[in-house]
Amino acid sequence: MSNTSMNMRGKITFYEEKNFQGRSYECMNDCPDMTSYLSKCHSCRVESGCFMVYDRNNYMGNQYFMRRGEYSDYMSMMGMRENIKSCRMIPMHRGQFRMKIYEKENFGGQSNELMDDCDNIQERYRMSDCQSCNVMDGHWLMYDQAHFRGKMMYMRPGEYRNFREMGMSGQRFMSMRRITDSCN
Repeated sequence: MSNTSMNMRGKITFYEEKNFQGRSYECMNDCPDMTSYLSKCHSCRVESGCFMVYDRNNYMGNQYFMRRGEYSDYMSMMGMRENIKSCRMIPMHRGQFRMKIYEKENFGGQSNELMDDCDNIQERYRMSDCQSCNVMDGHWLMYDQAHFRGKMMYMRPGEYRNFREMGMSGQRFMSMRRITDSCN
């Protein structure tokens, strides 16, 4: 496989122990259940691309964004309490980014369209909350605190009518960031 196509696909290697020790599992696409490959996971190396990793199977639970780099002890680096149980490769997106955010569930209340990062919806749009959205173009990360901090959620193109139904009960999203091809 050429280096160019490798960068387009993405590659992440998970290790059972800290500091890239123990058994490993190499992944180049989505994996809903890593427990069939590794009994635990304490470090990983992202060789190319960007990935979301989850502390529960089937892309559930807490989410963490990983870009190219080495994570010798990701649990202490990211404040994770659980092992990585699933991962999703984030496809590269070239072109414009567009997302419409809504103050209330089911696309209700005040709405605003974003085409770039927003570090604080309260300051920028005078919105108290974001409880639904429609991602038209690109891939985004939404954060529960302003300035791209706190818990995050990966948003692919599609309609998201109710974050609570996605397992994000009580979660408020206060900032949004585009996932650009600077991941590599």
